[in-house]
Amino acid sequence: MKATVTHASFLCLLVVLSILAKSHGDPYGNPSPAAPPPSAVAGKEFPQFLFCNDPSTKCFLKEILCPQQCPTFKSSDPKSKGCFIDCKSKNCEAVCKTLDSLGSSFAARKPSCNGIGAACYDPRFVGGDGVMFYFHGKTNEQFSLVSDHNLQINARFIGRRPQGRSRDNTWIQALGLMFDSHSFTLAAKKVANWDDETDQLLFTYNGMPITIPSGHLSTWAAPDGNLMVERTVTYNSVTVKLPGVVEMSVNVVPVTKEDDRVHNYQIPSDDCFAHLEVQFKFFHLSEKVEGVLGQTYRPEFKSPVKRGVPMPVMGGEDKYKTSSLVSADCKYCIFGVDGLHGATKSLVLDSDITVDCTSKIGNGRGFVCRR
Repeated sequence: MKATVTHASFLCLLVVLSILAKSHGDPYGNPSPAAPPPSAVAGKEFPQFLFCNDPSTKCFLKEILCPQQCPTFKSSDPKSKGCFIDCKSKNCEAVCKTLDSLGSSFAARKPSCNGIGAACYDPRFVGGDGVMFYFHGKTNEQFSLVSDHNLQINARFIGRRPQGRSRDNTWIQALGLMFDSHSFTLAAKKVANWDDETDQLLFTYNGMPITIPSGHLSTWAAPDGNLMVERTVTYNSVTVKLPGVVEMSVNVVPVTKEDDRVHNYQIPSDDCFAHLEVQFKFFHLSEKVEGVLGQTYRPEFKSPVKRGVPMPVMGGEDKYKTSSLVSADCKYCIFGVDGLHGATKSLVLDSDITVDCTSKIGNGRGFVCRR
């Protein structure tokens, strides 16, 4: 009798674990780093799956299985293809994506600088409306990229003014994320000589330094589990996830000698101006969202930049300047504003928007991006 009870308890446990496995995962795309590994029986590997449990997605209540060509979400080999499942996809099917691909899809594990929500180079943004623009900011100052009632994302700019120029050349050196009562920052170190085999990222959570060991798929999670950071390659590339709110794909790169030669940045020998390439994917924004990038997601937003010119510039430094990387004191910031939460509608964010960023100028710097 005692053995029978033990066996029944074991079967009950298996049922519970099966239910939890189906309900686990990010309904907006890939599962969280805590997703269970693939099972293996008698040397056979069974594909992983995702159960879409968000009623706002197209594939609600559907179980999507990874194909045999890429049966696992995250391969131990960073050059191998991994399974990507998006519960908002039209066909509710899994696809194989190369983890270190730089393709146009956000399914890639590094930022696509020509994709929606990108911020790269000097710095060049692609807005939620699909329009490309530059925002110069100012050296050693911070600006709000996104400000919403429950989310604040700031960027610190570094740069220099070459001799004979009328403005600074700037790059994004650090990002600050605020949500609830928490803050998170990631920054590129100052470095003279770039080495691909050396990590140049610094992290803090609630003002305290945190360490994320180097290595493909190395992961850190906040104590309450609401924020996750995962290295997508061994060094200098991470994905930051705030489930249901935003996902940030970040890569650290230097200003190369070729960049310096082509654009005459006049980079000094003691600083290669290591900076961030970043792409944001938002899952929830209100119709009142603000910020250099955030404003471009509002449905009524009309981009003021000139189309077809080599460097269409978006102004607004006076509206979006903040006093620090983790403050929301810009003139147009709305993070944490009393009475705003629940008083505004949420935007419907279409993950199927594509961007045409075909160079019409040459040299790779002049783009016309449109939906």
